[in-house]
Amino acid sequence: MNELQALATIGGSLALIGGLAGSAIGIGIAATAGVATLSEDSGQLRNVVVLASLPMTQTFYGLIILIIILTVVIPNMPETGSAGLAVAAIGTMGGAAELFSAIFQGSVCASGIALLPKTKGMILTSSMMLAVFVELIGVLGLVFVIMAFSILKLM
Repeated sequence: MNELQALATIGGSLALIGGLAGSAIGIGIAATAGVATLSEDSGQLRNVVVLASLPMTQTFYGLIILIIILTVVIPNMPETGSAGLAVAAIGTMGGAAELFSAIFQGSVCASGIALLPKTKGMILTSSMMLAVFVELIGVLGLVFVIMAFSILKLM
């Protein structure tokens, strides 16, 4: 593995790290609200689990970016130039999108979880819809990474 490939691999690793860290923080935020909610109304367990698990998807987006870099981008990367640095920058951008998307999605889910007992679970659908808006940023991060690699003709 040469230096350019190593830089590209670092970019993919940063994408996965962003997804993992963001998901862990987002789930932690939502689960903290879930524990408080369950102490008040243990019948909301299913709803708490659904909402608290939503920030987990950004880990998969980060993993997809890493897999794309390792299996498609690196084999098509030129041996000279700054392609490795470009891939590292794009991977970092994707990782940041996954990180912040998951963290803020966890905050939205925590708000919904906190209101489950008061609304007798009726807030679940509305909370999920609002959490999907934040999820979209993670999806767009993945899409932008794929578009950037396509524009640079690395895919």
